[in-house]
Amino acid sequence: MITPQPHPLTLESARALQSMLRTEVGPGLTERELDGVEARFGFTFAADHRVFLSAGLPCGSSQWPDWRDGDAEDLAGRLAWPAEGVLFDVEHNRFWHPAWPPRPAETADALRLARSELATVPQLVPLYGHRYLPGTAGEHGHPVLSVWQTDVILYGNDLTDYVHHEFAGRASGLPATRTSVDFWVYFVEGGPGFDVTAPTPFSPYATTAEEAVDCIRMLALERLIGRPHHPDQLVEAGLTALLLHVETESLVLLAGLTHAEHERAEALFDAVLTELDLLQGLPADTTDVPWEHARWELVRWWLRLIVNGSLGPGPGGDLITYEGWGALARPRQLRPLVDKTDAHNDGAALRRGDREVLSAAIVQEAARLLAGPWPPLD
Repeated sequence: MITPQPHPLTLESARALQSMLRTEVGPGLTERELDGVEARFGFTFAADHRVFLSAGLPCGSSQWPDWRDGDAEDLAGRLAWPAEGVLFDVEHNRFWHPAWPPRPAETADALRLARSELATVPQLVPLYGHRYLPGTAGEHGHPVLSVWQTDVILYGNDLTDYVHHEFAGRASGLPATRTSVDFWVYFVEGGPGFDVTAPTPFSPYATTAEEAVDCIRMLALERLIGRPHHPDQLVEAGLTALLLHVETESLVLLAGLTHAEHERAEALFDAVLTELDLLQGLPADTTDVPWEHARWELVRWWLRLIVNGSLGPGPGGDLITYEGWGALARPRQLRPLVDKTDAHNDGAALRRGDREVLSAAIVQEAARLLAGPWPPLD
């Protein structure tokens, strides 16, 4: 099967993206200005990033780098942040990338070697806040990465996908281009980071038939808004329901699938939804916010998973930030949870050693939201 590839960004499509940003957009950077920025700071913009900035320069928030009039020290610090974050974890958390030569015994020597290795990896260029695009000249379609130390999260399969999802609530579904960013993608795929576009990493929690059926419904809602599932998750949900005395013909078949039969999981899951009469109760996409009602239901479910310990506070907060707060046009009622999640992800949390305290704060905020009206809107 031929994998669909992202189309190069045009000035017209870039301006359409910028209309979704809900921020002031100034005149775009000229080719001369873009060349000057690259020469001044010693990096290159990827092709789609360059077109995006040519179409207009977002300037209504300090989260957007001001490549025209911004403070040089601030811009240099943003550019250095990803590598400096890795070096911090090399020094304080014993991180060592598996592709590097063996780690020297002395920390100072390890830092020197790590810094040398980092000088050869693709430069990450700040896009918005701590969202970054690889700066590979002439190339387009790179994933947008959210970077805090070695916690690296995939936030968009390409620039268009990122803007659609974070600012408008819709994703393209295109696969990320990873060939030239393998070093950074390691943190998403093999390192400690959580990919918010990957299947939700929750552990089984149902203890009653009602909870088991609710879990099946929530998985159906996740799929409705475009989230993927591992076949294992569908089989596990079926087995849990079966053990709790939920009975349908297809549920028995789903729960009994072996790994060699996993290609049948989706079809059997659909049959289970039909037999449990769950399909008719799924919310429709009827508002200006994509899948608004489904997302609010899922946010409540993810909050419950955080509170009952089935979903880690960090990944859970990231997931709600990405699929909830961002996609639901940033409701202020979710902002405290988003702020606590950002604090949890901040490198300063690692330096202070208070990740546990910040995790507890996310759990506490999740419980507070669940105790109030739903959705938590005025």
